Amino acid sequence: MIAVVGLAFEARIIAGPGVRVVCSGDGRNLSQSLALAIDEVRAAKDGRLGLISFGVAGGLDPRLDPGTCIVGSTILSGTAIIDTDQPWSQRLLRMIPDAVYGPIVGVPAPITSREAKRILFQETGAVAVDMESHIVAATAVQHNIPLAAIRVVTDPAGRSLPACAVAAMRANGTADIAAMVRSVLRRPSELLALLRTMLDAYAARDALLRGRRLLGPHLGSAENRNAGAGVLLTPVLPTPVSDQAVRRFVKET
Repeated sequence: MIAVVGLAFEARIIAGPGVRVVCSGDGRNLSQSLALAIDEVRAAKDGRLGLISFGVAGGLDPRLDPGTCIVGSTILSGTAIIDTDQPWSQRLLRMIPDAVYGPIVGVPAPITSREAKRILFQETGAVAVDMESHIVAATAVQHNIPLAAIRVVTDPAGRSLPACAVAAMRANGTADIAAMVRSVLRRPSELLALLRTMLDAYAARDALLRGRRLLGPHLGSAENRNAGAGVLLTPVLPTPVSDQAVRRFVKET
């Protein structure tokens, strides 16, 4: 099993026996890292081979609060719409109470402004956005591997991410606290927004930890018959976002 995350703390949460973790950081080398991991897992013949995108995401649907767990139904990127593995996703929904089932859109750079989130939601119908799932999905299709996605909302649709929070993200997925402090000193008006963002992040982290415990060692690839039911959240406009629109969202952010 290969789990793909964007941040170092997500890697620590998902790690376990039989789980090969790939931390993408800024995503620039994710495709190559995934291809290498797939070759190594296949060569080792170490259990079932599947790809799962795991971690936090930006909320796009205004109904979703920080800490809401999302099981991806489809992954959107450009004009591509890639379905997740249906049996696997349904098991995840049964294992994680109150999980939301809906599309996730992947983008190459953070979507930080409230307005950009609103537009992206309107044009795609995706309930959340991240920077890894679209690459994971494309790789799954290329290698004919089952795909799943579990993402937890950290910054909700109604809030923008302050610049100081973005400054804290290193390219390797670790946090640069010194850079964040320097950014706050330059923009002291962002302090309140930063504190709110930190509270949202704590809620998301707690939900990830809880979800990981519920998934067990096989990350939902084996049936758990004692689990509850998930919640189907119907997207407002389930259409793919165009490549031009994605570039515009990133530029506006």
